[in-house]
Amino acid sequence: MENIIESENIGVEIYDALKTVIDPELGVNIIDLGLVYKIEYSEDKGIEVDVTLSTKGCPMADIIMDDIQTTLTGKFPKEKLKIDLVWEPVWTPDFMTPAGKFALGRL
Repeated sequence: MENIIESENIGVEIYDALKTVIDPELGVNIIDLGLVYKIEYSEDKGIEVDVTLSTKGCPMADIIMDDIQTTLTGKFPKEKLKIDLVWEPVWTPDFMTPAGKFALGRL
């Protein structure tokens, strides 16, 4: 799954900020796990992020979602923020980056 990033400079900053959000069970960031489906930024709408989880019953869901909120609010305190938890497409390990696969011993 490729991330969609609009507005290059801030998009890269958002992407980099999300790389600091770690799945507490796996010890890998949500970007390398392939859990971030969309990153968009516009001056009028602010930051919009679509994320998923590896399973609907993920026991770390609240922690991960709170960490995303805290991280982005801390880095971009003046921006509007919309984080959507989505379930389509259904996440698979194929969405992981090579770094994510390596970290989990899948390469």
